Amino acid sequence: MTTETLRTTVTARRSGVVTWARIRPLVTHVVLAASALVMLYPVIWMVVSSLRPGNEIFRDPGILVKDLRIENYRVGWNALTEPFTRYLLNSALVVLGSILGNLVSCSMAAYAFARLEFTAKKLWFGIMLLSIMLPIHVVIVPQYILFSKLGWINTVLPLIVPKLLATDAFFVFLMVQFIRGIPRELDEAARIDGCGKASIFGRIILPLMVPALATTTIFTFIWTWNDFFSQLIYLTDPHMYTVPIALRSFVDSTSSSSWGSMFAMSVVSLVPVFLAFLLGQRFLIKGIATTGIK
Repeated sequence: MTTETLRTTVTARRSGVVTWARIRPLVTHVVLAASALVMLYPVIWMVVSSLRPGNEIFRDPGILVKDLRIENYRVGWNALTEPFTRYLLNSALVVLGSILGNLVSCSMAAYAFARLEFTAKKLWFGIMLLSIMLPIHVVIVPQYILFSKLGWINTVLPLIVPKLLATDAFFVFLMVQFIRGIPRELDEAARIDGCGKASIFGRIILPLMVPALATTTIFTFIWTWNDFFSQLIYLTDPHMYTVPIALRSFVDSTSSSSWGSMFAMSVVSLVPVFLAFLLGQRFLIKGIATTGIK
């Protein structure tokens, strides 16, 4: 091979590498955009279906609206026994109680596991971790019997009171890992200044746990707002229905279902979840990223 041929080959290879380096970001963005469109298509279709007549929703899988029906939102808002405002307020009450319960109880339990010393600490921590793998369907029957004897059926108490007892082991574990990443020297310095265990928790640990607390708040909000099974079990009075149960009421197995109104109210129910994730995304990422870092 002559020198000129070798130079030509090297130049061609370099040109190919440079060309691919320029094209690769474009290809990556196209693939990501296509994947995002595939994942978002059901949501887009639901929004579009909320603006269509009921008899056209399942005829056209496209996302173009030919006959705009804004009244689906007005009809859906007053279609059930109560205005949809009632169901939004019921869900908001359950969500706020669950968030408050998880923040208080799980943070205290996590502080105990991460900083305090007590008998059989590792055993209790292991049992707590095992409870994460316990399905709710296993405990729902004894819980229902207990709450029924207490007269709590058709109230929000069965959905809120367990949160005050640190029953969500996932959040306890999340906070334990976060607290373990906080230097113990801060505890020792506070102890020298005369702080007790409660003061160390309230003045030192808790302010540093903001990312973990924000993560707990966001996950609790989303999971509780979208919860259907437990709310369906404990709430049978239409006046006490939450948003998921109210949406189920639009589907009638014995007569025609109001699909347009149901999709319209489904869009309304997604707005709080979207806003919660959008506003808390920074804290969510920070809380998950810093969990477990020593």
